[in-house]
Amino acid sequence: MIPTDDIFRLKAGDGAAFEKAALELFRFQAAACPPYREYLALVGIRPEHVTTLRGIPFLPIELFKSHEVYCGDRAPEAVFTSSATTGMVPSRHMMRSLALYEQAFRGAFRTFYGDPARWSLYALLPNYLRRKGSSLVYMADRLIADCGSGGFYLDDYDALLRDMSADAKPKILLGVSYALWNLAERCAPKLRDTVVMETGGMKGYREEIPKEAFHRILCEAFGVEAIHSEYGMAELTSQAYSAGGNRFRCPAWMRVVARDVNDPFALLPPGSRGGLNIIDLANRWSCAFIQTQDVARVDADGSFVVEGRIDHAEIRGCNLLVQ
Repeated sequence: MIPTDDIFRLKAGDGAAFEKAALELFRFQAAACPPYREYLALVGIRPEHVTTLRGIPFLPIELFKSHEVYCGDRAPEAVFTSSATTGMVPSRHMMRSLALYEQAFRGAFRTFYGDPARWSLYALLPNYLRRKGSSLVYMADRLIADCGSGGFYLDDYDALLRDMSADAKPKILLGVSYALWNLAERCAPKLRDTVVMETGGMKGYREEIPKEAFHRILCEAFGVEAIHSEYGMAELTSQAYSAGGNRFRCPAWMRVVARDVNDPFALLPPGSRGGLNIIDLANRWSCAFIQTQDVARVDADGSFVVEGRIDHAEIRGCNLLVQ
């Protein structure tokens, strides 16, 4: 299997190197990850017959709720859980190595925003005491430390705006969608030298509205030209980022493809709208090939626009206050 460090040395656009790494990881996980091994057997796939990237089957993300999707040779260092409203079963992602997770999210951040030390990160998110097991909170906490300035401010808008106003560094305001909307309505602060970045949905705290309309509300309230977004989930190790327009781009070790929503084994050509499949090579010790319940349009350059959820899929997002 390709060494971990080599995964993060992959270059954007090097399709041959990515395919080689993906096939090596597929063969390892097809043998070492029991739920994936069983799934392949049930759908009639013999791993030794898979010789191309397009031939790799994607594991339905729902299995992270019902199975231990893990192939580590020792107990995991952490178990990240998805947010879940009442009655929903959370996903569980066993993280064999927190160092690997940190390498992935730091690498993705640097890819799109450069050295964290040049930023201050202000998070409209709960801290550890309010949402244990959140991979997003863990990531934000470590990035705040890397930045050397910022902090968590879920409810304290006065302190948030006071501290941001006094901060001379470029700033990122990272927040769950409903918290950013609340801030926009209650304060409508005009933010200077600030990237506003949303992550997650309303999850019952606010009405769901089209993303374009939501971003217009935030742009007008905060006096910014575009709203950035972070795309991640408990079942992934890596994140994609959007610099506006809800168009996400992946780090070099992560790829996406659209599938036919009526035939999960039929992959669609670039420019198509379908169910979103994700290859995350940093999912080294779980499953790197995930069939999500999101609907997206994937373009030829590898960027994608999330357009909603597959009918009857559970609402996802960052309902971080649910324990």
